[in-house]
Amino acid sequence: MTIGTSAYWRAAHGRGISLECTGRRLAIVNVTPDSFSDGGRPFSVDKAVAHALGCLADGADILDIGGESTRPGAAPVSPAEEQDRVLPVIERLARETEALISIDTYRAETARLAVAAGAHIINDVYGLQKEPEIAEIAASTGAGLCIMHTGRGRERLADVIADQFDYLERSLTIAAEAKVAREAIVLDPGFGFAKETVEENMALMARCDELLALGYPLLVGTSRKRFLGTLTGRDAGERDAATAATTALLRLRGASVFRVHNVAINRDALAVADAMIAAQRESGKGQAR
Repeated sequence: MTIGTSAYWRAAHGRGISLECTGRRLAIVNVTPDSFSDGGRPFSVDKAVAHALGCLADGADILDIGGESTRPGAAPVSPAEEQDRVLPVIERLARETEALISIDTYRAETARLAVAAGAHIINDVYGLQKEPEIAEIAASTGAGLCIMHTGRGRERLADVIADQFDYLERSLTIAAEAKVAREAIVLDPGFGFAKETVEENMALMARCDELLALGYPLLVGTSRKRFLGTLTGRDAGERDAATAATTALLRLRGASVFRVHNVAINRDALAVADAMIAAQRESGKGQAR
């Protein structure tokens, strides 16, 4: 069992969140018609806001607003369409709640407009390597920044962790050159993003704690992913129990933030995992005495 280090994730507009003792829930709020697991149910602004409020009631710490599906084979949308989907939702949530808000985008202009509309965090699934200007926006606005690993569209190293370090170190160089504050950054190993097999995803789970050597908190997103369907034989909407199992396991491997569809079941999984971590710490104190 590996316990993550304490940390504080700094975000825009003078906000932030402690990652020290409690696993945090980042709720997925898709403003799309074609997301892989929810069929785009929260597609209108009103539906997306209602869904987000429900996630907060279930215990979400952060709301992650996305206007383009990242599932394999999804049709890309234009920047203008993405912005038309997400900005009204962010504006409403910033006005009506005290929630931390994340914008799920790889487009620098969408990120800039989203932070101006009230978002606190930028979640980039290409880890700054598609539009590096996102790093400059994070630096100038003080936004939190989630840098994700992806294997899409490139050659990968054979070893799953070696490829993580190779990709994420390049991303961190971009962030450093833009002068993004270290305390604004978390890393996401990108489960399911060109991790083609169950074996590759499970190897990444088993060795996820090795990524802590990079010196940043970890955000993970296994929720309803295809490899869980392969393991359980269940369709996407029926994978919440399997997701909660990965949440508990990855918390014990040192992950701090969990991007999920079903907040309530993952809140419960984290309550158990956090209690286990606390018990291990107390046991260690006893042994030291």
